[in-house]
Amino acid sequence: MAAPALIALAHGSRDPRSAETITALVDEVRAMRPDLRVEPAFLELCKPSFQAVVSKLVRAGHDEIVVVPLLLTEAYHAKVDVPSAIAEATERHEGLRVRATSVLGLETAFLEVLDLRMREALKRARVRELDALVLAAAGSSDALANQAVARLARVWGTRHRLPVTAAFASAAPPATGEAVRAFRAEGRRHIAVASLFLAPGFLPDRAAELATEAGAIAVSDPLGAHPVLARTILARYAVGAVELVPV
Repeated sequence: MAAPALIALAHGSRDPRSAETITALVDEVRAMRPDLRVEPAFLELCKPSFQAVVSKLVRAGHDEIVVVPLLLTEAYHAKVDVPSAIAEATERHEGLRVRATSVLGLETAFLEVLDLRMREALKRARVRELDALVLAAAGSSDALANQAVARLARVWGTRHRLPVTAAFASAAPPATGEAVRAFRAEGRRHIAVASLFLAPGFLPDRAAELATEAGAIAVSDPLGAHPVLARTILARYAVGAVELVPV
């Protein structure tokens, strides 16, 4: 019996760099589990769409699919868009069994990737010393999602023994520029911003622009394709595959 197929479901962006990054991340997953059928898909704004990928897998003979939402927080997309897309897919394809896992989330292991991207940014900026950090995320109208980002920021700051503020590109204060200016008002001048985004796009670009205008000395790239994220996707998949087994 074939293992369930895995769909890595991202939100999607009109920025082509986003789809390229998601594809590269899926390639990391495939390299770790060449025995699995692994496909990228998007909720909106770019292709392939989730429904198109599901149809392709059904035509290939798959009747079980595990969906891993490539989302960093449990907010609207995870609570509404993903279940709606899955309900539509199962209505379209009789006998298809689909299980959505928990979102990719904000694992403390991701701090390893944040640190790597920050080191790359500091090297480009030729900076060695920092006296404050800003963790920039997308932001949500869901307060619990924003609180999860703030918790990760505190853990990150503790590791580096530096003050850290969580900032958001939309839906919640403070914006990245505001966070940088607040640190500068305290007399801090070596402030770097980490991009807690999965892939490039409008929001991370806007967050970086506001941070630079406010005086940040370095802004890191989004997390991107990295083995730590690929292993997390496979860990989510493993749970979802077990949940598909009839009791």
